[in-house]
This record gives sequence, structure tokens and C-alpha cells, in this order.
Amino acid sequence: MQIQGIAKIPRSIHQFVVFVKPGASISLPQPDLSQAALDAQTHGYFTGKSDELLPVFTKTGLALLVGVGENPQDLSARKLSKLVKTALKHKVMKPHLPTAILPPYDEPMVIRAMVEGAKLGLYTWNKYITSAEDKADYNQYSIQIQTQQRDLVTRVATICEGVNLARDLGNENADVADSVFVEQTIRTLIQHNKKCTLKVLNQKELQKEGLRLHLAVNQGSTKEPKLIIVQYQGGKKQDPYTALIGKGLTFDSGGLNLKTTGSMEDMRMDVCGAAAVIGTLQNTLALGIPRNLYFVVGLAENAIGPKSYKPGDVLISYCGKTVEIGNTDAEGRLVLADANSYIAKNYAPHRILNIATLTGAVIFALGHDYTGLMTSDERLANECLAAAAQTDDRAWQLPNYPELKEHIKSDIADIKNTGLPRQAGTLSAGEFLRQFAQCVNPNLPWAHLDIAGTAILDKEQGCLNTGASGAGVRLFTQFLINESQKEKTTIP
Repeated sequence: MQIQGIAKIPRSIHQFVVFVKPGASISLPQPDLSQAALDAQTHGYFTGKSDELLPVFTKTGLALLVGVGENPQDLSARKLSKLVKTALKHKVMKPHLPTAILPPYDEPMVIRAMVEGAKLGLYTWNKYITSAEDKADYNQYSIQIQTQQRDLVTRVATICEGVNLARDLGNENADVADSVFVEQTIRTLIQHNKKCTLKVLNQKELQKEGLRLHLAVNQGSTKEPKLIIVQYQGGKKQDPYTALIGKGLTFDSGGLNLKTTGSMEDMRMDVCGAAAVIGTLQNTLALGIPRNLYFVVGLAENAIGPKSYKPGDVLISYCGKTVEIGNTDAEGRLVLADANSYIAKNYAPHRILNIATLTGAVIFALGHDYTGLMTSDERLANECLAAAAQTDDRAWQLPNYPELKEHIKSDIADIKNTGLPRQAGTLSAGEFLRQFAQCVNPNLPWAHLDIAGTAILDKEQGCLNTGASGAGVRLFTQFLINESQKEKTTIP
């Protein structure tokens, strides 16, 4: 799909999506289309009320009128992006024809929503659909958005590409998108980029380095585990590094604490934390973000076999802390724990941000609309929340407090990988990660995004379809953009 911003729509375009508030005049390059739209308003066929749709045809083209209502405050980014998606998928629209979108207001939030409604809303995972009738190809669209903010259109469209890459990785079959596939995806992204260096720890290297928690999770699988680290030097050599570390369970059966029917079918998407880091990597390279970064993904498959790790086992982590296994389905935090301490010790980042489909408890707390944010640093919290608000990649801060240590206290080891029964499951999981991130430096700024509710959708959410949503990519990318613009006006 091609999409660009343009100050004035050319006369060569004959298919339009026009967002209209009540009483607003409509001006199109085709005079007869403008007159037809005016006639529809004059005779009451179209009023501009919220969610109203009316196709207007003439010999020179089509204008799909979309009502946005009287009050601009009622227009959220999520609602607008869904309207864009609905309009572009309307049965009267022809994806193969050049199409112009006329927004109701030329404001940053509105323009973002226009782009996201097209780029994210028209995304479909149809790789395994064989029926041509059911395999609509909206990538044919060539869209021009009327706006003075042309750079914003280009930037947001680029960011959406990273979101859709993350969705592809999450939606793909587990036996296709295994650790080898993910490694190759990363290698393809960074090839010929002189700012990037790659380090891959395969099973032998993980054993040699002593990442025993990571290895334990993968013991029941025939797939190879990997810890993949991309070092990106986008800033000056002496500038500090931020580490983005994603959980990449290519499939999670729950291990010997087997998941039940209804809870396992979408567990190929337990890779979505790693997918978000990879989507952000793609965006960072495409936008040339001038920051020093580590992109880290811990990849494993929590399968069942004769070598599976067991409830009640005590394992020795990379940093030496011993861990009692209370439940083999609390596996993602084990992979991330070793990754956190390995990166903290060997790379000394300025701060660490984790992202993972970590706990079902966060869904009970926040549903599918907000990512749970935990952090030991209020400044980092504010930066994450600001990026979330700018992009509608929503996050809500949850508490992190000293008493959480008691939730994961073990009688037979230093720490336990499960918290107290039916109590603060998301918080205790976050506390578990914090201790490993800060194993070298107790004051290291750390944050964790629990995307278990936002990364996997079982119903449409705004312009997003069911399946993997790419949660975290927009937030992380905007976070990095804002970091690079600290001494300038924040990018809208």
C-alpha cells in the first residue's frame, strides 16, 4: 500500500473518502462531485452525524461521505482510525483506484488516525486462506491524505510497517516462526547496516554462559533456544544505551503445568514481546533514530517432553540467584530474567525496558485496552506514558513497591517464579523481572510492559483486527523518537 500526504488533491483522482462534520462545506477537485455532495446535504440525505456513511456517485467519480459528529472532543484516535478502516473497506470502494482522504481537521492526532486506519486497519493475515473471494487484497490501495503535515504522514506510515511486521510474526504458525525463522528475520533487517552488530547465543553458548533459566524453559522442545542481541549505534559512541528486551516464546504449552483447551490455541502469539522489539528495530532503522540501543529477544519453546523442567525444581539463574519453580507456565519471566541479568552485566545499559505477554492477571486488571506498565523509575514511567498517549498504544501504570518481594519469597530458594495465589499476579511477575534487571545496579532504571491483554485480540479493537495487534511497537518507537528530540519540540 502506498500512502502519502499532499497539500492539494490533484484532479486526476476520482475516488474520495470525505470526513464531514454537520454543516461543513465539501470541496472536491471534481465540481459535479462537490455539487452532488452539497445536494445530499441540502436534501437531508447526509447530515454529518457520527458514523454516518453515504456514497455519492457521478460520471466523474465517487465520494464516500463519512460523518464525524458535531463535537471534535468526541473524536478519539481509536474511533477515527476505525472510521477510516470502515470507509476503505466499504463495498463501493475500489482498492485498485487512486484514492484521496480528506480529514475533518488538519491536526496531528487526526492525521495519525487517518494513516493508522489505512495501514493498520487494512492489514489482514490471509497467508493460509486459499479462496480468492475471501482473500481481499487491500495492499492495492494508493492513498493520498490532504494535509500540510506530510512528514507526519510518512513517519506514521513507516511506524505502521513495524507494527505490521510484529503482527506477522505473532500470527505465523509456531513451527514456521521458530527461533531460526526469527533470527533470519532479524538478519535480513540489519544486513548491510553499518550501525548494527549482531550477537546470537545458541544452545551451546547459552550453556557456556550459564543462562540456565532460559535453557530450562526449552528443555522439553526439539527447537533450539536463542538469545539474540542487536547493538545499534545511532548516537555518539560515548552516549548511553537503552536496552529493549522482549519475551519470545515461539509456543507455550504451559509445560508440565499444561494449559487447558481455550487457553493454548493462540499461544503461538506468546512471541509478541519479541515481535514488538523486532518491529521497533525495523522502525528505528527506517527512521534513522539517533539513539544507542540494544534490541534483545529471548527465544524458547515451552513444550512437553521427557526432559521438561518440573514444578518444584530449583534452578540457578545466570546471575547466581536460585529460583524455585512454582509453575512451569510462568516461563516467560524465566527467559527474561536471564536476559535481563546477562544484558545488565555484560552491556551495562543506561536503562532496561522489558515487554512480554507475561500474565493473564493483567487482563483481569486492565482488559484488552491498556498495557500494564510497571517501573522503578517515575521519570521513565512518565516518558512511557507520554509515548502511549501520543500513539494510542495505551498503557496504565501499576504499582511497584517493596512488599512485593514477599509475594515471590521461597522457602527453599532465593526467589520463586510464582506469587501468592490469586493476588497481584501481574505485580509479582514484574517484581520478579525487576530483581534480575537490577542484579548488578540496584538503581538501574527499569520498566516492564505487560502486553498479555493488548497483544492478542479476540475481537476487533478500533481499526485493529483479531489476532496479533503489534502492541508496544508504536509506544516504543515514539518513546525513542521523543528521546532523540528532548532538546527540540516533541514530535506530535
